[in-house]
Amino acid sequence: MSIPEAIVLAIIEGLTEFLPVSSTGHMIIGSSVMGISSHPFVKTYTVAIQLGAIMSVVVLYWKRFWQSWTFYFVLALGFLPAAIAGFLFNDTIDKLLERVDVVGWMLIAGGIVLLFIDRLFSRSSTEGLVEVSYNQSWKIGLFQCIALVPGVSRSAATIIGGLTQGLTKKAAAEFSFFLAVPTMLAATGYKLLKFCLEGNSFGKNEISLLLIGNLVAFAVAMAAIKYFIGFLTRHGFKVFGYYRIALGVILLLLYYFGTEMEVM
Repeated sequence: MSIPEAIVLAIIEGLTEFLPVSSTGHMIIGSSVMGISSHPFVKTYTVAIQLGAIMSVVVLYWKRFWQSWTFYFVLALGFLPAAIAGFLFNDTIDKLLERVDVVGWMLIAGGIVLLFIDRLFSRSSTEGLVEVSYNQSWKIGLFQCIALVPGVSRSAATIIGGLTQGLTKKAAAEFSFFLAVPTMLAATGYKLLKFCLEGNSFGKNEISLLLIGNLVAFAVAMAAIKYFIGFLTRHGFKVFGYYRIALGVILLLLYYFGTEMEVM
């Protein structure tokens, strides 16, 4: 993987990680268009650059992370369901991650759901709760388990979970960002550990790519988060729904017509 290819993937990660559009689907298309082979380091890279995206949340909302220990306990409780489900169903999840068609169909299914979310939770745009309780965090965490199926979108699942708990759209989106921090830290740590335990190592080139990728993902994610909150409160989810459906159709057409693609 070259530096330009690494930068493009990092831009895709930064743009899509916190939007309800599935970063996995975009990574598949991006890597396929550029002809990037499914090398162990490439798979590790696409997960490891989430660290840059995570840091954008910490920097943008640093006051919340210094607020109180209760904040961390609430996040830990929301993280727990996905951690347990990921441990119990790890083999099944790994098999699904190899299914490009599953990603495509989940993009379409999720897009259809987003078309109706604004109508179902119309009151949540201006009313509702802002802070998240332990009980609400746990229930939102259960929604995050759905995102273990590739193509669902962790962001979409947790935002919808927040809306079901009476959060405003803004509060639901922000809690989704916060919940991403422990979730993505755990996923990144697991991927890096697995990479090393399989006998691989990081050379100067790999370390350079990781540094560049994380810096790019950080900068792009900062802009994406700022834009998304404003867009979501003004326009809702429908645009993302149509976009997901279109992307899912494109992905399935490429897949069923024989284009060689792999989930990163």
